[in-house]
Amino acid sequence: MDLPRNPTRSVRIGSHSIGHDHPISVQSMTATHTQDVAATVAQVNDLAAAGADLVRIAVDSAKDAAALAEIRQQTAANLSVDLQENYRLALQVAPHVDEVRYNPGHLYHHERHKPWQEKVKFLADVAASNACAMRVGVNCGSVDPAAAERFGEDDSIGPMLASALEHCELLDQFGYTRYCVSLKDSNPQKVIEVNRRFAAERPDVPLHLGVTEAGLPPDGIIKTRIAFEQLVSRGIGDTIRVSLTVPNNRKPEEIAAGRQILADIAAGRVRSVVDFGRNSMNIISCPSCSRVENEAFIELAQQVKEMTRYADEFAITIAVMGCRVNGPGETDDADLGLWCGPNHVNLKRGSEELGAFPYDAILPRLKQELDALIAERQPESSAPR
Repeated sequence: MDLPRNPTRSVRIGSHSIGHDHPISVQSMTATHTQDVAATVAQVNDLAAAGADLVRIAVDSAKDAAALAEIRQQTAANLSVDLQENYRLALQVAPHVDEVRYNPGHLYHHERHKPWQEKVKFLADVAASNACAMRVGVNCGSVDPAAAERFGEDDSIGPMLASALEHCELLDQFGYTRYCVSLKDSNPQKVIEVNRRFAAERPDVPLHLGVTEAGLPPDGIIKTRIAFEQLVSRGIGDTIRVSLTVPNNRKPEEIAAGRQILADIAAGRVRSVVDFGRNSMNIISCPSCSRVENEAFIELAQQVKEMTRYADEFAITIAVMGCRVNGPGETDDADLGLWCGPNHVNLKRGSEELGAFPYDAILPRLKQELDALIAERQPESSAPR
């Protein structure tokens, strides 16, 4: 079947373009430490060989930026840079990449006295002078605090949508239109809703689709498939990423999964939408990337999945995050959250911090909290043992 496409404008990113009538592109992100140039180059090239149209690399410091310049010399792949919290690093990295991605919620972390509009102007000027595209990356767990203040605590979609629309309007005012937008959540249903609402208001802006912290395969692929089926089949989406928690040598699986989902949608091979509000355990975990400070996080995510099988019938969400950037905020909405540092795992119950525990001690402590949570939701006599 022919897929419908929203009439988005064409945006060139390196050697390929997204939007308009261009094929939906598939991308991924490196999981190596950016300053390990050899390992990062190898992973970029592996992903490109697997069919990645764009590969994103995280840059969090001047040393990362210097490494990126070396990486650029050793690969012909289209590169995107994830600026993280220091927007001014764009000046150092833009000459070496094809796209700059920034998160509106992270613009507040540096030079707090400056209005965010001034920082966006800086980014647009840097991108334009280096012939770079930009992605405005809005995430549920790190949304613009100014936007969040205008909505109720139970509305996570409103702030995301408002933030994205405000940034688009501002970029348009600056005369910079070589951008796309992403609006991501770990809940596929919220991804569907926020992207449909955005596409209705700005059908001209190309959208990058993804379910953040989708988790381990096959669950992570299923969650992502649910969102993509509902959006791509309606003409929404110009580039995609399947974010999986996998070891470094398996990162190309993200590309294969993305290509397969697109092929299945085009062929009409779709599954019914799963309601994640039903009474079942939901484990979310972020994709492995260069921000992960201890690769034991990947094994821990799998261990959490295995350990919690006894509680599958309970509608409880456990989030396992791999770093300090997304971990603190993006675990707030989970019933129980773990975000991993170099030597300890931080445990949370909702937004309440319960302490930091060694990797070899976190599972028993997590089980204790899980059992307590289950006991609160059912008669004491039927609580798991």
